[in-house]
Amino acid sequence: MSDTTVLKTKKPNWLKVKLPTGEEYKKVRNLVSEHKLHTICESGNCPNMGECWGAGTATFMILGNVCTRSCGFCAVATGKPDEVDVFEPARVAKSVKLMNVKHAVITSVDRDDLLDGGSNIWVSTVKAIRRQSPNTTLETLIPDFAGKWENLQNVIDVAPEIVSHNIETVRRLTKTIRVQAKYNRSLELLLRLKQGGMKTKSGLMLGLGETHEEVIETLEDLRSVKVDIVTLGQYLQPTPKHAPVVEFIKPEKFDFYKNFGLKLGFKYVESGPLVRSSYHAEKHLIN
Repeated sequence: MSDTTVLKTKKPNWLKVKLPTGEEYKKVRNLVSEHKLHTICESGNCPNMGECWGAGTATFMILGNVCTRSCGFCAVATGKPDEVDVFEPARVAKSVKLMNVKHAVITSVDRDDLLDGGSNIWVSTVKAIRRQSPNTTLETLIPDFAGKWENLQNVIDVAPEIVSHNIETVRRLTKTIRVQAKYNRSLELLLRLKQGGMKTKSGLMLGLGETHEEVIETLEDLRSVKVDIVTLGQYLQPTPKHAPVVEFIKPEKFDFYKNFGLKLGFKYVESGPLVRSSYHAEKHLIN
């Protein structure tokens, strides 16, 4: 299938999702509704929400809900963000405690408008969660801070259990899909995290028009900077304005990439059509 082909067929059977169930999911669902808590799991309508909530994992977004970047795959609004809310870390920490989250994944919009790239709010959020829920482990899914490495160092200094940064797509598609991001800058960030003693993680979306060889190359690039954990999932177009799905990748191909990644030396590989960045995040602490 060529790079310019737009897929207009319906989703295949392997992308159909069962409605979330289970007592633990229902309990968390009620807490979220009662206290008006905000999770990416819910707002992003994640297909794995029931499974993750049942395992005690949830994902929260900080630094507002308006991003300074305009990536072709992301449904988050682009524009001029509001002023930084200094009370946000306390609210996120309260949510983590109320939900009794065992493993919290924190992500954010890009804040290229801020001198610190938002890193001080990252630090405050990690510290606030640890104060209120000292037994909760943390994964921070961070932006690239526009290559201002002193801001990255702020995150390294508070030492989350896992620090994740998604490379998202292959080198050739980065300029059109991630727009303001840079493939090599993401690799450098991941290397700097590893040099700072962090357990590192990255993720790829498939089905944007990348070739098999390009996926292999990207996995090799991620291992060259000693990334520990990698996730691969199917890209789904959030709105007609976003990049189209070029191909629905078959489950067998995801299985191939998982086996290839493990042979490359990744400690953990999550690879499947419904996999998202935080899928099975709590299990990534084991190795």
